[in-house]
Amino acid sequence: MLERSNVEHPLWRKKVDATFLTEGSTPIPIWLVSLWKIHNIFETVRSKKDLAASAPISFEGKSYDGRVVKIKRPGGYRYRLYFDASLADQLRKIFSMSYMRAIEGELTLGKNHRDIEAAIPFWEFIDIEFDARKRCFQFVAHYTHKAWFPELFKRLVGSAPMKEIQDEISGKNAARIQKQGWNPRIEYKNEVKAENVIYTLIDTKSKLIYIGEAAKLVKRFDGGHSDIPDWDYYKFNQLPQELAAHRLAIERMAIRDMAALLENKREIGSFSISDYRLANRKIDK
Repeated sequence: MLERSNVEHPLWRKKVDATFLTEGSTPIPIWLVSLWKIHNIFETVRSKKDLAASAPISFEGKSYDGRVVKIKRPGGYRYRLYFDASLADQLRKIFSMSYMRAIEGELTLGKNHRDIEAAIPFWEFIDIEFDARKRCFQFVAHYTHKAWFPELFKRLVGSAPMKEIQDEISGKNAARIQKQGWNPRIEYKNEVKAENVIYTLIDTKSKLIYIGEAAKLVKRFDGGHSDIPDWDYYKFNQLPQELAAHRLAIERMAIRDMAALLENKREIGSFSISDYRLANRKIDK
């Protein structure tokens, strides 16, 4: 492991832990508060909603929303750094071993989940710098542990089933739709646990969009789509089981809404906001 030579500001080499990856936040150590001048900049901040809490975070060439808040704790006040969900998603992919270990700890040890580090001992590290003049942080992945099953971990992190597990662990009992992003067609065979879904297909060459529903995504895709045979990208939203009985109605609504925006086969009036056309033939009037 080579040491970095481009460090510009006082650096904290933080061990990546469960809170950092699952909650998207970390306490700032007392020894850094003065060194980073945190107390001068964020002294009056008591809420993430406060505009004065803003502290952008740079990571791998992208900028993310960061927030520093002063929080009352037993024995005095402490400062905590929060970052947005998109950065947390990215960090979970990069530190996949620590993330999977954290999930394992929650599932097997419950309240004692932090003991999982002793049961499965390894550590990953991220370098955190703070530019007090610009009020911004820089994250650099310093050391990552090689994943035991890299392709499996890569596909699990951010997947709909994993999001459901996170919701269960965090006590979010309300039914939630798990939203997924675009993927190339070649990857759909990996969506083995994608069930009870509303999906979208896109043919970027012919400029077609298709919306459908499926009890099992892979099985439905294997059956083919005559309306859009050459689709090259897909995305889907996994519905909670409570909405399984209403999946067809939700699909029909989504198709009808898209028809109001794109040229379609039922000649339903649309704003034609794009040169893409809706490929679906069955559209409610």
